[in-house]
Formats: sequence, C-alpha cells, structure tokens
Amino acid sequence: MGRESGRGIGRRTVLQGSAAASAALTVPTVASAAASAASGGAPAQALSGRPSAQWGVQVGDVTTSSGLVWVRSDRPARMIVETSATESFARAKRWHGPLVGPGTDFTGRTALHGLPAGSQVHYRVLLADPEDPRRTGEPVHGTFRTVPERRKGVRFVWSGDLAGQGWGINPDHGGYRVFEEMRRREPDFFLCSGDNIYADGPMTESVKLPDGSTWRNLITPAKTKVAETLDEYRGNFRYNLLDPALRRFHAEVPTITQWDDHEVLNNWYPGEILVDDRYTEKNVNVLAARARRAFAEYFPISTLRPDASGRVYRVQHQGPLLDVFVLDCRTYRDPNSPNRQPEDAQGILGAEQLAWLKRELSRSRAVWKVIACDMPLGLVVPDGNTDFEAVAQGDPGAPLGRELQMAELLRHIKHRKITGTVWLTADVHYTSAQHYDPSRAAFKDFAPFWEFVSGPLNAGAFPAVKLDGTFGPEQPFVKAPTVANVSPAEGFQFYGEVDIDGDSAEMTVRLREDGGKVLFTKVLRPGLVGQ
Repeated sequence: MGRESGRGIGRRTVLQGSAAASAALTVPTVASAAASAASGGAPAQALSGRPSAQWGVQVGDVTTSSGLVWVRSDRPARMIVETSATESFARAKRWHGPLVGPGTDFTGRTALHGLPAGSQVHYRVLLADPEDPRRTGEPVHGTFRTVPERRKGVRFVWSGDLAGQGWGINPDHGGYRVFEEMRRREPDFFLCSGDNIYADGPMTESVKLPDGSTWRNLITPAKTKVAETLDEYRGNFRYNLLDPALRRFHAEVPTITQWDDHEVLNNWYPGEILVDDRYTEKNVNVLAARARRAFAEYFPISTLRPDASGRVYRVQHQGPLLDVFVLDCRTYRDPNSPNRQPEDAQGILGAEQLAWLKRELSRSRAVWKVIACDMPLGLVVPDGNTDFEAVAQGDPGAPLGRELQMAELLRHIKHRKITGTVWLTADVHYTSAQHYDPSRAAFKDFAPFWEFVSGPLNAGAFPAVKLDGTFGPEQPFVKAPTVANVSPAEGFQFYGEVDIDGDSAEMTVRLREDGGKVLFTKVLRPGLVGQ
C-alpha cells in the first residue's frame, strides 16, 4: 500500500472538469501580460467594469481543519470565497473576506476554518464591487487537501531562488517551467526556502548567452532598478505572478513560505548601513520594513499579518508523520563578520527564536521533524573578502561565532532524545546532500543527521562552496556548475522531493533537476541514528 494508501484520487484528477476549465480561462500567455503589468494591473483583461482576480489564488499554512486563501484584485473589492467537497460546488459554503484596497496593494486573505481533515477542498474566489455585491468578476478556482489526522503518506517539494541574477520570465524558455514540473509530481505542499524575489536584481530585456543565443526577459518597471519603496517591493512580487505556470501551481499546491536575503537585498542584516550607490535609502532597517510588508501582503502566512506584524518562523503540523519547523535566519541575526567570536548569544536566529525552536522540537510527536532553514549549516558562504553570511566560517575547529548557537541546538536535540530531524535548505544555487557525524567533527556532542540543499528554481547557478569541518559534514553528492551565474537555459535548476511512506514511515529524499531527472536518492528510516 505505502504512501498512496488513503490518498484517494490524485490532484490532477480532481481538477479536471469545470474547475480546471475555469482556472484555465484566467491564465493568459506571458506575452499578453506585460502591458497591463507595467501599471500594476491584472495580467489579463477582466469582465468590463468588474473586479479581476486574474493574478491567481494561493493557499498557505494548511492544517487539519483550516487554510488561508490569498487573492489580489485590480481595484477595490470585497473578497468572497466559496468552498465545496466537489468541483460542481453543489452545497457550497460561502466565506466573506476583507475589503481589499490600496492599503494592501489590493491583496486580501480569508481564513477557512472547520474543514474536514484529510479531505480535498475545492474553492473559488470571487471579487465583488463594494458598491454593488451582485457585480462580481470571473471566479478563480483552486483546490487543496487538508492535513490528515491519521497516519497517511506525505509528499512535498522544496526549493528556492526565483528570478535572480538577471534571469527572469523568459517566454521562449517556457517561463518558470520548473513549477509545471513540480505540479505534475502532485505534492501535498511546496516549501519555499527563501529568495522568493530578487528585489536587488534589476533585469535587462535580453542577455547574450555563451553559445551565442539570447535570453529574453519579460520586463516591468519594478525590475528596472533595485527596490527601495514599498511599491517597488510589491512590484517584484507582482512580476513573478505574471508567469502562468506559477499561478497554476499556486492554484493546486499549498505553500509553506519563508524568506531569506533577496526579499530585501543581498546578504542584509539588521542595522546595516549601505555603501551601495544604487540605493538612495541607505538604512537597511527602513528597506527591510518595506520589504517585510510587501512579503506579508503577497503570501498567505498564518503567523504574519498583512501589516507585517507577527513573525515568519513557525511550526506546521502535517499529521502524525511530519512537523515542519520554518526558521527565519534574517530578522534576528547579528551583523555579518569574520564570525570567530568566542561568545555569540544572538547568532543567526536570535535568543528568542532559538528558545522557541528548542521548545517546539521537544514538544513534537511527529515521526519526522524537518527543520526548514533558509541558510545551510556547514557550507561556507562568504560575504565579501573577510565576513561570512551563514553559520560556518571555514575554521574546522571548535564552534565559534554563529556556530555556537547551532552547537547549542544540536546538543539540545541529542540530550532530549529528539529523533527524526532532517534539515532542508536552498540559498547557494546548486544541489547537494550533507551528512553530519560527530565521529568526524570537532564538536562531538550531537547525534548524526542529514542536510539537503536544492535550488535555484529560476536564477543563476553557482559553483559549490567549501565545507566546514566543525560539525563533521561529509558530502556524498553535489551537482553545481564550474563557473558563476549559469543561466536557466544552460541547466542547473533544481528542486527536492520528499516522500514519507504511510505504512513504514520511511522518508525518501530525491534531489531532482528541471525536467524531473532524479540526481540523488536517500532513504531514511525512522528511529535510526547515524544512517
């Protein structure tokens, strides 16, 4: 029986018929979207004089009984969500959402509660004229499955890094085609490990490739300069939603989203003052506040409100087999530095987030605890010539700097006998697998574990960085280019897939590349240490 037991009809099957047909009507070609997108309008024509929801729909942070639905309008409108157990929408339930307007860039979210566990939910979003509720735009359909209460198989995909290093939506390349590949895998959810946008990455209309061909970017005003204003950050999120494959993916696959640096700017940390001439606003705290608000507006995150209050870090319970611990390695970190200080209470997580993570890991009764970290643990990621961006700094000896905080966390996991921890990340623009073992490490007070790296989704690919020996990593697999900023047209675009079997609870991790080819597979068995 395995993973499929109790799963029922596949997601592609349930979307056939009226729901899929209606969704298809709202997905224009990339080329037809450019003109309206330039002014922040919807990527296709709407019913005349009625609100348009043609930026698509999203559902985030789904639980056993709830989901958070997102939409964007092209004008002031009342958000309405209808749900049903069938695609015919017989006996549909109606949910009245917020009045959306310019205060949130016309985005809105509606929380659905009281849903049946482990069930397929069909939904459609309508936008109504605030002055005349009878005037609604074309509905946009989506579907998702609530988390099961009982033990059933789980499949999800993860990756990060979208529209980076000057590589944007290229109609000739199929746009963000990796999302179509991931959609066909029928995952229960998608974990985005950060760099959802590249707010610091302007684009040009065309780029000459090494083979003499040309990469052609769809361009909007928001992508012609670095983002500084709130609307410029918003424009970066709108840009990605011009892609039909991404919108279709969102309509079928719930998301668990975290952020990293490029939602604000490269390698940022709180309190930083810029020396970059491209920016008129030099205070990174000001830029981060604007970016955080745009991020909060454009993703359905249960712990983060559209006004940017709340937090990104959270735990998402995915049934008896899986908990996902979503970290925020940006908001609370100390400044990037040589990272060799003998004491570091703040580290990369901050004291409060570390305490939360230790507490929630101790409480978890799930077989597997995925730690979704937006930065790798043992890979040496530099920031300039002398400073470091992530946890490691290349010194293979005892923990120093941010490594001290991670050593404390790993010690806690071992001493509390917390089993089934697996680390997933992105950030470095290649894919790899690392196994950490105290027998190889300078710091030995921890239990062995695996870390898997994937990405980019659609961005420049980069050569592999060095390993830091403090926690004893060994790298049985890595695939990366030998030169920097390899375009998506040249390959090296990756995502990861995790399957947890409903009967045996075995976790199978596959590292895939664009096109679906499996590059590396690791089967992890529950309860085993040092596997």
